[in-house]
Amino acid sequence: MNDLKKETPESLKKLLTDMREQLRIFRFEGAGSRRRNVREGRTLRKEIARTMTELRAQEIASRQTTK
Repeated sequence: MNDLKKETPESLKKLLTDMREQLRIFRFEGAGSRRRNVREGRTLRKEIARTMTELRAQEIASRQTTK
C-alpha cells in the first residue's frame, strides 16, 4: 500500500473496488455480531481515501502533461 505512486490508474481502480468490497463485507458481517478487530473498518476507509487521492493526483498530472 505504501507504493501507490508506482501503480497504474487501472491497477488503482481494481484495488479500489477490492477494498470497497472488503468494507461492504465488513459492515454487513458485523451487523449482528461482536467483531474482534473493530479498527479494520477505519483502516479500510483510510486506505480507500489514500487510493482515491493518488488516483486523482495521477489524473491531474496526466491532464497537465497533455496540455
